[in-house]
Amino acid sequence: MRYAASLLALPLLVAVPLLAQMPTEAPGAKNAARVTGGTYQADPNHSLVGWRLNHLGFNDYFGIFGDVTGTLTLDPKNPAAAKVDVTIPIASVTVASAGLKDHLLRAGKDGGKPDFFGADPAPARFVSTTVVVDPAGDEAKVTGNLTLNGVTRPVTLDVDFTGAGPAPMSNTETVGFEAETTILRSDFGLGFGVPLVGDEVELEITAAFEKK
Repeated sequence: MRYAASLLALPLLVAVPLLAQMPTEAPGAKNAARVTGGTYQADPNHSLVGWRLNHLGFNDYFGIFGDVTGTLTLDPKNPAAAKVDVTIPIASVTVASAGLKDHLLRAGKDGGKPDFFGADPAPARFVSTTVVVDPAGDEAKVTGNLTLNGVTRPVTLDVDFTGAGPAPMSNTETVGFEAETTILRSDFGLGFGVPLVGDEVELEITAAFEKK
């Protein structure tokens, strides 16, 4: 019994020193002075694009695109010169229902056009063209070209700066943002079911970028 108790106590003995080393506050803070210039890469593990649309007028359903990759170039002395170029893999869409995911990604019947993305959809891509920063410096309107389902259209994101600082494990300079916009899926050749299924798609984005 004593041996068994000792084994059970080992994880606690290891955890206590680790807990003592944990930071007492979040490493990121909404402080633009922490941002340094240079090129940052999207953190694919912590950058997500959420989408939401109405179903038959009863309720909304939603899903998430993850594994976002790309770059962000920043100059704190000239924030309007920022450039972002990110790619979102459509094939890795996450939804709560396996049946819904199958519908989003299944091929068209008898070789016809699929209802939504199809079996092997190309990634989406957003490339910024202009950045207009508010006087406080923590919000911006970022306009760019969104390519989705083979169609490219201009889209404007309402962006909030949410934090900057060193990542605790790697000490890598990291910046974070949240953004939102609304698009019409029919503009991108994805109008199946409109108007029974909503045409307007709300996009909510949370992104972290690490300096390399």
